[in-house]
Amino acid sequence: MTAEPELYAVGDPETALKYAIQHIRGDRVQIVEGVIDPVAPSRDHEFVASSIREQIAGALRELGCVAGSGNLDLPGSSNWYVPDLAVVPHGLAKGAGALLPEQTLLVVEVTSESNGETDRIAKRRRYAEYRAPLYLLVDRQERTCTLFAEPGPLGYTEVRGTHPFGAPVRLPGPFDVELDTGGF
Repeated sequence: MTAEPELYAVGDPETALKYAIQHIRGDRVQIVEGVIDPVAPSRDHEFVASSIREQIAGALRELGCVAGSGNLDLPGSSNWYVPDLAVVPHGLAKGAGALLPEQTLLVVEVTSESNGETDRIAKRRRYAEYRAPLYLLVDRQERTCTLFAEPGPLGYTEVRGTHPFGAPVRLPGPFDVELDTGGF
């Protein structure tokens, strides 16, 4: 007779799921509307994120911020995002685990063939709901950039764009930077 496996009670499935994805060896994953989604950006994808980081580097230094692709938690939902870039103050980034979208100054998502609709619809809605002040969508399939600002419970109330690649995209204060999108 074999022993029955020990069953573990999960009092909070959201916490259990978010804990589990943080302990996957090797790959980075996010949760989008309850679906576990591996994060494996292409070189072109990474090039766009790197270009944006380089263009805002001066503003990052002046603001005392860092830009990276760290985890963003959306408590009370089945979402755990790994954006292409999230700009956060040094004080929040140092030693931090997951942050909240409202703790960012800017979130950037760069679409891929596999996640374009997620970035255009689900993430835009959730970033607004969780008060990310600025959301820049770089749509590689449509070859456009759109900046969303003024988050609210029903979405972003200000939309700047859609700008075709090659047209400059102005990031408002506190950045006051004009992005060159010609190389995207």
